[in-house]
Amino acid sequence: MTTAQTAGHLIVECLAEQGVEVAFGVPGESFLAVLDGFHAYRDRLRFVVNRQEGGAAFMAEAHGKLTGRPGICFVTRGPGATNASIGVHTAFQDSTPMILFVGDVGSDFRDREAFQEVDFAAFFGPSTKGMAKRVERIDDADRIPEYIARAFSTAMNGRPGPVVLVLPEDMLRQKTAARPLARVEAVQPWSDPGALRTLRELLLRSERPLVIAGGSGWTPQSAQALQRFAELWKLPVANAFRFQDTFDNHHPQYLGDVGIGINPALAQRVKDSDLVVAIGPRLGEMTTGGYTLLEAPRPRQKLVHIHASAEELQRVYQADLAINAGMSAAARSLEVLSPPPELPWEAWTEAGHADYLAYLEPQPLAGRGGAAPRGSIDLAAVVGLLQRYLPRDAVITNGAGNFASWVHRYFRYHGLAKGFKTQLAPTSGAMGYGVPAGIAASIAAGRVAFTIAGDGDFLMNGQELATAVQHGGKSIVLLLNNGMFGTIRMHQERDYPARVSGTALHNPDFCALARAYGYAAERVQTVDEFEASLQQALQADRGTLIEILLDPEIITTRGTLTSIRNAAQAKAAD
Repeated sequence: MTTAQTAGHLIVECLAEQGVEVAFGVPGESFLAVLDGFHAYRDRLRFVVNRQEGGAAFMAEAHGKLTGRPGICFVTRGPGATNASIGVHTAFQDSTPMILFVGDVGSDFRDREAFQEVDFAAFFGPSTKGMAKRVERIDDADRIPEYIARAFSTAMNGRPGPVVLVLPEDMLRQKTAARPLARVEAVQPWSDPGALRTLRELLLRSERPLVIAGGSGWTPQSAQALQRFAELWKLPVANAFRFQDTFDNHHPQYLGDVGIGINPALAQRVKDSDLVVAIGPRLGEMTTGGYTLLEAPRPRQKLVHIHASAEELQRVYQADLAINAGMSAAARSLEVLSPPPELPWEAWTEAGHADYLAYLEPQPLAGRGGAAPRGSIDLAAVVGLLQRYLPRDAVITNGAGNFASWVHRYFRYHGLAKGFKTQLAPTSGAMGYGVPAGIAASIAAGRVAFTIAGDGDFLMNGQELATAVQHGGKSIVLLLNNGMFGTIRMHQERDYPARVSGTALHNPDFCALARAYGYAAERVQTVDEFEASLQQALQADRGTLIEILLDPEIITTRGTLTSIRNAAQAKAAD
């Protein structure tokens, strides 16, 4: 006879059966029975207690990115769920598998606007414009295994994304003899052989092809197969926005990343291409330069779009060839396509890589009066030190802000083909992502995690340093402090030059704040000081924050506030 247990315990056991080893969240009285389940099954998985639900959801999303299986987050109703929605939205736009469990009001209180009650189906609204792929409420404890197995399947299959499961408080206390279902694996749609023949014909008719790789669903094995395909056909490869670790940046056929701050030469090369083969990305606004590099709905270039979700294909772009295939299946199919003896685009590929190498060379930034900004830190050199000292499997994380442009431009990812996913960054443009993502990588994966953050970005989730200390995480945080919301200020200077409003910040002593949480902290002023601090942080037994006071003039890798303002004023004068 099967022994009955509470529904709260069964939920945790089901997660363990799905291979979950860590869950993130903030406790709430609405799911106390689940918290008791974590205690009962503490030898199989652990519950990481966060300080705010937004940080918890970001950690779960980051874990989903790292593992390819759903990151797990638990929050309470009302404020807990609405705080966590930022992580759900990030998982949706980034196509990351994730499951958010929401403790809810009891069934007998529902629809009375009870304490903290929210209509979660309406709030998370599954649709092509929503925040979740599926939102379901579990009212019957005996059906918990069914709902959890379906959530895992939905989160991983097709275009991966978040699922929300709502847990009424009274249901969680019910007794049930139900047992967990077997571990769910993602289903791989395979490339149609006829479509592969058509792709080969398109390649043979091309003179200037270009591959754009990215999106979710990649494994080391599929990344290696992609590399073999590119090498056989001598194809130039660029990575999609914030998926810079899909293809090895050190490879002689790599062209750079197609996203914010794109190399102008690469942007022109995308436009000049006669065949774009997009493998994995959904071709959103950032990867297409606001739908200008590839014009919607019908690009000037021939377009082959390969994606795991049939619903994503032909949704924005009318491709000449749409192939519904998972990344593992697609890459393995492509690597067996036989090329002809000679290919006409070898010089095109070599020139594209030369453009990428040239863009890695920093250019002087002119500030006030044409002089260089007074800041003594060479941020390109700082990134060079990261390249030198960080282990090859280190995870690089960031939130949203111009501060990320230095890592995006100058850091060269070895790529998934080397065995590890090493970039965690939100394509959704969510601020506050980098700090919790780095902590999640440190806690759950045990890898060196390096986070670059701005002052505005850091304060959105800096409280999670306390989570790191409590649970044994030790990320390294580089904080670039320029006393403003830099990205918004940049746009402000473009549209309303010299009319500053709402973008200046008065900041705390970040080093003192980090030390209060239990991190080591140091403020550096030179590249040499940063090098010493980085070496020390890598050997430390706790996390470290390194602060750089940055001249506000240094706004991007390609310009200063003064240059942006002057250009805007000159344009207005014309």
